Amino acid sequence: MGSDSDDRWLVVGLGNPGPRYAGNRHNVGHMVLDVLAQRSSERWKGHKTRTDVAVVRIEGVPTVLAKPRSYMNVSGGPVAGVSDFFSVPVDRVVVVHDDMDIPFGAIKIKRGGGAGGHNGLRSISKSLSAPDYVRVRFGVGRPPGSQDAADYVLRDFSSTERKELDVELERAADAVEAVLAHGVEKAQNTFHGS
Repeated sequence: MGSDSDDRWLVVGLGNPGPRYAGNRHNVGHMVLDVLAQRSSERWKGHKTRTDVAVVRIEGVPTVLAKPRSYMNVSGGPVAGVSDFFSVPVDRVVVVHDDMDIPFGAIKIKRGGGAGGHNGLRSISKSLSAPDYVRVRFGVGRPPGSQDAADYVLRDFSSTERKELDVELERAADAVEAVLAHGVEKAQNTFHGS
């Protein structure tokens, strides 16, 4: 693998496969990774770990971008597979995902913690045998009224949200880059106040 594997990071974007889910709130992790791949002018390639991968450099840091091709609730297998394949330890894994506990477009960064009711995170923590990976949480807000949470995240962003979405996806991509270039704490200082 060479010396690159010693400092390589893995950035995973969570979502569900296929065009039916592409614009859903639950797929915001895929959307952020598409921005990162585009910035590097890199194309996605199918990988034997049941992920689509793009191998890039972000801020000079060797990085594997990965989108599991499994459903969100069983993301752990593909994430553990790609992490093993590229020899990336759990403390250099970043997972980008939707979060209903923060307002639309807000970005929160943390290392470790529980799944907070997010089945994708629960699956990943179980498969990696540790919760110590970095999370870049993209706020999708709470469902209105009595709408079911599962139904809400499997719907597309509203027309109002879509007007802001591209800008917010770019900010989330910036947050991932900041984690890789400067570490979690500095990235938190930059993004938690904005």
